[in-house]
Amino acid sequence: MFNNILVVCVGNICRSPTAEFFLNRLLPNKTVHSAGLGALVDKDMDATARKIAEHHQLECPTHRARQLTAALCREADIILVMEKRHKESITRLAPEARGKTFLLGQWQQEQEVPDPYKKSPEAFEHVYQLIAHNCELWASKLDE
Repeated sequence: MFNNILVVCVGNICRSPTAEFFLNRLLPNKTVHSAGLGALVDKDMDATARKIAEHHQLECPTHRARQLTAALCREADIILVMEKRHKESITRLAPEARGKTFLLGQWQQEQEVPDPYKKSPEAFEHVYQLIAHNCELWASKLDE
């Protein structure tokens, strides 16, 4: 039912690729990809985000950030975002996607995942933990 999963953040170099790679590991039979509302197009994953993820044995292949488009929203079965304001941005871009757009932290009282970009390694670690936990919760729902 939900076979095409799109993960969205702002730059598409920290949070959404981390969640993409984590969900790909948990849901190998699904298509998981990511994009950014203000993507740093063609940039690889942030070095600190990669280092933290790999420290936790999460494989992070080469990544190329891409800009979110209305077409990507239409093609996705479900869209997972990091912050409530991202839902609003997606609704402006692709109004038809509103009903399939959810917070990654949906199952944790609609918890938001803050942007760690240009912050300390501890901030990245905190964000990684939030992403990992919330991805596990989503995987249990999407793998039913």
